[in-house]
Amino acid sequence: MLRRCSEDGRRGSIKLVAVVAIVAALATFAATALLVNIFEHKQEARNPFFRVVDLTDETEDPAIWGKNFPQQFDAYKRTVDMIRTRFGGSEAMPRTPTSADPRSVVSQSRLEEDPRLVTMWAGYAFSKDFREERGHAFMLEDQIYTERQQVAKQPGTCIHCHASVYVPYKKAGGGDLIKGFEVLNKMPYAEAKEHVTHPVACIDCHDPETMQLRVTRPGFLEGIKALKASQGIRNYDPNTMATRQEMRAFVCGQCHVEYYFKGEEKRLTYPWSKGLKADEILDYYEETGFKDWVHAETGAPALKAQHPEFEMWNQGIHARSGVACADCHMPYMRVGAMKISDHHVRSPLLNISNACQTCHKFSEEELKDRMETIQERTYQMRNLAMDALMDLIKEIKAAKDSGANDEALAKPREFQRKAQFLLDFIEAENSTGFHAPQEAARVLTQSLDYSRKGQMALREGA
Repeated sequence: MLRRCSEDGRRGSIKLVAVVAIVAALATFAATALLVNIFEHKQEARNPFFRVVDLTDETEDPAIWGKNFPQQFDAYKRTVDMIRTRFGGSEAMPRTPTSADPRSVVSQSRLEEDPRLVTMWAGYAFSKDFREERGHAFMLEDQIYTERQQVAKQPGTCIHCHASVYVPYKKAGGGDLIKGFEVLNKMPYAEAKEHVTHPVACIDCHDPETMQLRVTRPGFLEGIKALKASQGIRNYDPNTMATRQEMRAFVCGQCHVEYYFKGEEKRLTYPWSKGLKADEILDYYEETGFKDWVHAETGAPALKAQHPEFEMWNQGIHARSGVACADCHMPYMRVGAMKISDHHVRSPLLNISNACQTCHKFSEEELKDRMETIQERTYQMRNLAMDALMDLIKEIKAAKDSGANDEALAKPREFQRKAQFLLDFIEAENSTGFHAPQEAARVLTQSLDYSRKGQMALREGA
């Protein structure tokens, strides 16, 4: 009996040792596999792309860059998506292609949505065709085929922000970016567009050797230099003096800005030497005496604002908090062990989880409601300012038709010019007030005030 118990004990001990050995072996295997996996992921993160092709400073085609950066290129191609948000975005509208315009799909007309815009821009090309902006994939195509090309002789300057221009500028300038910029500015648009092939592409924002962000648009290089000079910083060059986070806004600010065509040479100029606020830019135009056109109904020397997202963002809480354009419109995303910027550039409202919830720990519904509340209130103020401007234009036109001379109409026209530009500054800015809600409200209130002052000036003159 004792012998049997002793033998059973030995067998039990052997089994226990075997189990322990097996468990230890499995644990060792699992730990080894984990370490190997960690090592592989570290290597993957250390080498974020495979150099399939060599990229040079003349590699313009984004599809070639896409061989080295397939995830970024796949996202870039998705900028063809057409999705409407409550106050922006584009809705696919079918159209019958023609020999003059082969597009089978366009975005909705803003002029049909609000006919008051036709009155505001009377006599200017925008009163003939103005549509919701589509994604970057369409930026060149939509400019080539807009009806504005048919009613006005647009200069080659327009190419600056609607195409991949870095390589074309350097070729036109014999290797000199600024000289090429000056050459294409002077060309008629129909001639200049033959020099470009792609909408904005990888080479416009990235150095092909290091992949570092860079500014390549001459308009921005000169504009930011003038702005910094007004702040006491001389010879500012963003490519050597800006931080990486600043560059994540500057590469977008290359094009999403207010600008005008300066002089007979039609040099694209960002009017920033007095500051970035709407009234500071208006002061610049007042000092230079620039006008885009003469209003067809009132005779006022009018100004047309252009998509000033960079200027408005600079007045908002996100800019003051160090949040760049790319943080919200191109937020980081995980692909395996890699963290990359999402190159499907779009409204944060269409990507709340990545664009907003990284910082704001609220539900998507709550964040969406907050954003749309800001936009709704801005839009209400915009409508009040628009109604006031319509009243002023109507009264100036009536006075003009009744025989009022230029001297009597000078002051009301001056108020129309100011009211219209400030209203258009918010109208043309694509966030509907979200980038800087208080600044948008201030500018719209000032616009409304100018319109009412214009009406009072008319009555005093009468």
